Amino acid sequence: MTKVTTTVVLSPVTQQPLFEISCATSNEIDTAVQQAQEGFISWRQVPVSERVDIIKKFCSLFEQKKEKVGETIVSQMGRPVRYAAGEVNGVLERANYMISVAEESLADEVIETTDNFKRYLRKEPLGPVVIIAAWNYPYLTMVNNVVPALLAGNSVLLKQSPQTPKCADLFVETFHEAGVPKQVIQVMHTDDKGADYLVQHSGIHYVSFTGSIAIGKVIRKAIGNSEHSLSIGLGMELGGKDPAYVLPDCDLDFAVENIIDGAFFNTGQCCCSIERCYVHVDVYEEFLQKATAIAQNYKLGDPNDPETTIGPMAHVRFADKVRAQLSEAVLKGARLLVQTDRYFPKDKDGTTYVAPQIVVDVTHDMSIMQEETFGPILAVVPVKSDQEAIKYMNDSKYGLTASIWSKDVDKAIEIGNQIECGTFFMNRCDYIDPALAWVGAKESGLGFSLSKHGFDQFIRPKSYHLRLKQQ
Repeated sequence: MTKVTTTVVLSPVTQQPLFEISCATSNEIDTAVQQAQEGFISWRQVPVSERVDIIKKFCSLFEQKKEKVGETIVSQMGRPVRYAAGEVNGVLERANYMISVAEESLADEVIETTDNFKRYLRKEPLGPVVIIAAWNYPYLTMVNNVVPALLAGNSVLLKQSPQTPKCADLFVETFHEAGVPKQVIQVMHTDDKGADYLVQHSGIHYVSFTGSIAIGKVIRKAIGNSEHSLSIGLGMELGGKDPAYVLPDCDLDFAVENIIDGAFFNTGQCCCSIERCYVHVDVYEEFLQKATAIAQNYKLGDPNDPETTIGPMAHVRFADKVRAQLSEAVLKGARLLVQTDRYFPKDKDGTTYVAPQIVVDVTHDMSIMQEETFGPILAVVPVKSDQEAIKYMNDSKYGLTASIWSKDVDKAIEIGNQIECGTFFMNRCDYIDPALAWVGAKESGLGFSLSKHGFDQFIRPKSYHLRLKQQ
């Protein structure tokens, strides 16, 4: 008999157990994959227009669950209650866009229709796919891939992070209520051993992972070691160390407000948060004054308090990592501009509470400038020219997003053409546009999601070449 293991979910607020989740055994995983295969056979026969109607119903039902969605986010990952339910809006925006382009994107691509030949590409679903989502935006990291996978005709085995498992339960429950058969989308709660077994399973045709580079490499290695590795596709949405560049011609108040929000929202726990900011020397000091004033006005506290604007980190080990990067930077000569003791007394070693911080006098040999922080920290560096800014912005193994803050569109495009990233913003940051591909350069990802092309990873083109006249 296979031993059943459990995962204990800890409260971000108290670091005490919230609940336990039973982890699927290898036998249970085998059963789930078999059910997914059976569900796929029938689901792929459902016309795209009917799948669209079902996912529309999901959107309607999910919107009615704002309060429940907010509760799961606050309790399991610690986002302040004043913001938590806002994730519903993001889910609806992304799902509704993918719905709007599904029939067009999944239609046959006709190459030729003449008296002699009929040639076209048919877009067929892959089969059962595994989608592994992240805890920092639990519903958004699920919707990015679950909705296009289902619309394309695949069945889905959904594994959420062990930090936010009940978010997956609520999400999948809503799909079932909307009419997606239970065999077509299932939640998989597993430990690391079970996850390895699942992604290597002969019945799985694609794995989509959202999370850290370190875990992404583990998953890629696991699939590579599988005897079925050549038949299992892989897409990964990974981390970032996203830079901003502030030019002297920008609206400085607007730039500071948005960059600080892009750095500190969700306690900085966002793959595309701003972690490095390069500011032209002409506005550097003024930028720091304005940024520090905003940072000091955040309210660090219990996420259940409606006055809280920055909550705890999801787990104490994440907070420890942030503090380690800050300590190393200070030892190497960096300065911290926010007086933590004065403004944020809850920020103490051994807790999940980390104050928003602005760091200056940093150099690129510090981990705080090279490794993903994933916390409410913004490092700010003065630059004298566009070329210096471009050099620093590209000095990273990551390449998710980058932003420029200026009124000069032509210059923005010129600089954007030289930045190694998946999404380039002007006067915006920390936003995913569902009509544009969400993609990472360098070690920030493999493949992409969203946009009309977001279906491509979940389909296999099948070519039809029909000779009509045999003469």
